[in-house]
Amino acid sequence: MDNPWNDISLSDYENHMSLDSVQQLQVLNEIMKIQFEAFPFKSAMVLGVAGGNGLEHVSKDVFDVVYGVDINEDYLKQTEARYPELCGILKCLKIDLINEAEKLPKAELVIANLLVEYIGLDVFCEVIKRVEPKVASCVIQINTDEKAWVSESPYLHAFDRLDEVHHQMDEKTFSEYMGKIGYMKASKQRFDLPNGKALIKMDFTNADNVI
Repeated sequence: MDNPWNDISLSDYENHMSLDSVQQLQVLNEIMKIQFEAFPFKSAMVLGVAGGNGLEHVSKDVFDVVYGVDINEDYLKQTEARYPELCGILKCLKIDLINEAEKLPKAELVIANLLVEYIGLDVFCEVIKRVEPKVASCVIQINTDEKAWVSESPYLHAFDRLDEVHHQMDEKTFSEYMGKIGYMKASKQRFDLPNGKALIKMDFTNADNVI
């Protein structure tokens, strides 16, 4: 069965995420600024890059390459069109992380914001083992109502099929899985949202590559 993310238009996704009652697009943009500026690396990989929200914070003086990975080819085309100034640095890759993780290149920094919920922790850990980052910076969503994990909005029905692939995340289980593959939680930040939900950013460092 086709992944439901291939059927969600970028405009529906971004319009929903940027609503005043949701504000996830805006908060994630702020978080990505922190993520790109926090570590002195030359290579980064954004998993689930969608339309490239936050890529304006990529410094060409710092990064040699930033991989934008997504399953939706249209998202990647729009990302490339939006960031012509990153030509030569931004490399967009259409990869199904569940079935094609072996196609992923190596990168020192992995950014995975609201991504693990849609592939599960087992798959995510396999992805991390493949990419071998020094740091994995991840954002998960904390829900007050786990049955209504997509916020109410005029675009709600665009996300009807996501229940097929959604995995509820929690900080403790996430940290346990990462620990099993040698990544220890180095920092945590909480970002509260207007509708009672919250985003939790966790940075995991590879025990073999202590920063």
